[in-house]
Amino acid sequence: MAARRPHKTTPSNSSTSSNSLTFADLGVPGVLTRVLAATGVDRPFPIQAATLPDALAGRDVLGRGRTGSGKTYAFVLAVLTRLAAGPAPRRTGRPRALILAPTRELAAQIDAVMAPLAQALKLRTMTVFGGVAAGPQVAGLRAGVDVLVACPGRLADHVEAGHARLDAVEITVLDEADHMADLGFLPTVRRLLEKTPRGGQRLLFSATLDAGVDVLVRQFLTDPVVHSVDSTLSPVAAMTHHVLHVHVEDRFAVLVELAAAPGRTVVFTRTKRGAKTLTRRLVAAGVSAVELHGNLAQAARTRNLRAFSDGDVRTLVATDIAARGIDVEDVALVVHADPPAEHKAYLHRSGRTARAGAAGTVVTLMTDGQAPEVRELTRKAGISATTTRLRPGDALLRTLAPGERTMVPQPAPESAGPRHEAQAVRGGRGRGGGTPAQAASTRSAPARSGAAVFSARARPGARRGGR
Repeated sequence: MAARRPHKTTPSNSSTSSNSLTFADLGVPGVLTRVLAATGVDRPFPIQAATLPDALAGRDVLGRGRTGSGKTYAFVLAVLTRLAAGPAPRRTGRPRALILAPTRELAAQIDAVMAPLAQALKLRTMTVFGGVAAGPQVAGLRAGVDVLVACPGRLADHVEAGHARLDAVEITVLDEADHMADLGFLPTVRRLLEKTPRGGQRLLFSATLDAGVDVLVRQFLTDPVVHSVDSTLSPVAAMTHHVLHVHVEDRFAVLVELAAAPGRTVVFTRTKRGAKTLTRRLVAAGVSAVELHGNLAQAARTRNLRAFSDGDVRTLVATDIAARGIDVEDVALVVHADPPAEHKAYLHRSGRTARAGAAGTVVTLMTDGQAPEVRELTRKAGISATTTRLRPGDALLRTLAPGERTMVPQPAPESAGPRHEAQAVRGGRGRGGGTPAQAASTRSAPARSGAAVFSARARPGARRGGR
């Protein structure tokens, strides 16, 4: 086991404005700044301006910031710059840098951000996570990789099987460490970190230091520089919050009016079944929607998220799997169809909008029975929400989600047999193919009316939807 490392933090002054700084000023090489500029990224966000100088100097860094603050570029640029400064031959199954992420979607997103930058430096990256065949991952590891982006469980399997070794890792990054704790990954993360060199650089990014994250910091980071940019529990100034007090029987109609507006909308439910059922009903009502939850095979999760990101569909119905790290541009509206179980989940869900300085709107649908829960939720989250009692057709709905409504109903099947259900779980599209929205419309049993649309069985403190 790795020796316990001292936890001597050096608080940083992260209030320095990044408006006047460039990435070149921070030490990022020209080959990378040119790639950034080509994608429209020319000025660092505060978390990047704060952490990059220390990370590039080889210091261990503990970065804390709210969701959407730009943490991915902060560590990706540091990792690639340091590896390029000391080129080394690739060795079978022995990556030089390791980035651990809690979910498959986040791992894929990190790799997508990093890929053009790594290519410019002639560095090779790859992802490792569950839900897909292990064979191609084994082949990629065997061919040699510079930066490995991985979820803890599948990487631990490869390490145990001898396909990967972590003794050559120079830099380790833990992204969304508190979410890894929430998902129960910390014991596996600890075992993986113990297999990395004791003198290696460690960068840890986390929204909070609770749930065991501080134990990781104390054990594995040496004299870390702490950079806190924005309180993780502070609301975003450009984000407006509304609570819509509705009758149970009106919830679906109100949601349809919001989701049928132009622009991207993310709708959150508490359960996987709730996301599945609600997606089907929205599609049947004519709303372009796909689902994202842990009961979908990885191919279906990837396809649905890509359809939403590319604009093929405008509404993503998700469990809390999408509450962290999923970065889709121009999400105008977040709707809590089911109020989350706790205030941190509310803030992370809401952070899918108003990202990178953009404005956004957050709406929570609340019935009479949920009023005490929602009041406590907003109080703990520290947000000021405007509460309005309304019915379908209220003018406020067009203020919250402006624009002409577009609805093209899709026919729903009378029933879904076992073969059809198995095909949906595998992520297959069936013989007829079809659009993602059409595929989503056939993934569950016929819709029920009224409160059953949402996660009606969910209650305060209930377990959130799985990955």
